[in-house]
Parts: sequence; C-alpha cells; structure tokens
Amino acid sequence: MTQAAANLVAGVDIGGTKIATGLVAEDGTLVRSATVPTPRRPDAVLDAVAALVADLGPVVAAGVGSAGVIDPASGRVLSATDALPGWGGTDLRGGLTARLGVPVAVDNDVRAHAVGECWLGAAAGLRHVLVVAVGTGVGASYVVDGVVVNGAHAAAGHLGHVPVPAAAASTCPCGGTGHVEAVASGPALLAAYGDAPDLAAVAQRAADGDGRAREVLARGAAALGQAIGGVMNMLDPDLVLVTGGVSQCGPEWWEPLRAGVAAEVLPPLRDTVVRAGALGSAAAVLGAARLGWAVARAA
Repeated sequence: MTQAAANLVAGVDIGGTKIATGLVAEDGTLVRSATVPTPRRPDAVLDAVAALVADLGPVVAAGVGSAGVIDPASGRVLSATDALPGWGGTDLRGGLTARLGVPVAVDNDVRAHAVGECWLGAAAGLRHVLVVAVGTGVGASYVVDGVVVNGAHAAAGHLGHVPVPAAAASTCPCGGTGHVEAVASGPALLAAYGDAPDLAAVAQRAADGDGRAREVLARGAAALGQAIGGVMNMLDPDLVLVTGGVSQCGPEWWEPLRAGVAAEVLPPLRDTVVRAGALGSAAAVLGAARLGWAVARAA
C-alpha cells in the first residue's frame, strides 16, 4: 500500500446539480478535490463518483453524503425527490463498495455537512448544533455531542418538508403541498423571480435595489426563518448554522431570515446565534470524509 493510500480517504457530496469529491487526511486536511455535474441516472451517478475518486488517487475508504433519505445502516436511499430522478431505492453503499473496492460509509448530505462543521468548522466544541442547508433543496441536521441524530426511520432533519403558511398553495418537489422547500429553495426563489439566469443574478439585483428581487428573497427567507424558529423551540440548540448556495444571497436574504426566526422562538432562545457556516461548500466533503475515516479504522 502506498503512503498516499495509507493516509487518505475520499469524501463525496452527491447533490442534485453536482458531485463534489475530495481526498482528506485523518486530521481533516483537504489534499485534492474535484467536481462534476450530477448525471440523471442512478447507475451513472455511481459511475461518476467512482471515476472521480479514481482520478484523485488511492484511498483506504470513502464516506458519502447524498441528497435524499439515506439509511446509514442498510446503505440504501430510502426515498428522494425529483432533484435526483430514480435515486430512491439505490443501493448506495453496495454500489460504491463494488466500484471502489474499499469500505464505504453513507449518510444524508446535510448530515455530512453538519459533521464537517462540528469537526472543523463554526460548531467545533459545541454540544447541541442545528445545521440548515439551503440550496437545490432545504435540509437540516441536528448534532448532539458530536453524534448526528438520524431518527427511527433515518429521516430526521428533513426541514424542507415542514409546512409554513407562505407555501400553502405551492407544490413541493416531494409531491406534497405547503412545505417550506416549495418557497425557500434556490429553484423556488429563481422561479418566483422569473427573468434571471440564476439565483446569483437575483441576489445582485436585490443588492442593487430591485424591489421585486428583494420581495422574492424576503418572502422565501422569512418562511424559512419561521420553520427554523419552530424547530429551535423543539430542539433548543447552542447554535444554528445556515449554509448552502442560497445563504450567499446577502443581507437582503439574511435580515428577513433572522426576523422570521425571532418572530417564532421562545424567550429563552432569543439570544441563540443564527449564522453562516465556516467551511462553505467543503463542509459536506469533509464531513463525509470523517464518516469514511470511521469505517477505515473499523475495517
């Protein structure tokens, strides 16, 4: 075994639009990384992950965070939205173990993101941490004493499917109605604005004073803040981290988000900090790698 293979695992983040992969040392150092667009077929997704890892170099294990309801015990995708067509039912761990030839750990992508922030980021050293990721979809993860809460059916953390009044007439990608993801995700915000090439353009227009852009961002952010505040009342976290591409929309998004949280939380929680994560897009890759290191040590 080479020195590189003895000291590195692959961390993989599978999202609805891209797959990010990195080689990570045991101390969390990100050695190399690469991304590719997410293919539309499940087998093609697994093939793309295997090709990325092979291109980056030899590893002793891999950790994977994926969109969807992921069961870490069975290694399967229990369900997924149309952001990843046909992804539900995929044997994620089995398919990648066969392709990579090393032990593989799998979990939800937002949980991996939370593990990264609790290991090396803004939540390091804290006991109770709520991480919310807002991008192609909306998800969350709750970490207690460094351990992710998966729930009885591996479905804990799907904040995007919490109902809010602002989404009452909107259809969620899961097929339900009234879920916050239907009005607060990146695609939902872009669709609500209409005439823009991407969400970054909407955010820039809001910063430049475009009233409609500001209204669209504020409506989605306030609805998300309401959902976050309700979850905070139930979980009482030390810190709330909000991450993902939508969180980069600037103060025109952050101010109504925080206002939405403040309108919902109980008095003892009013001083709980709600802030951006520290690791950015690397958090999920690093958190997935942390999962990979756990199975590498156990092998």
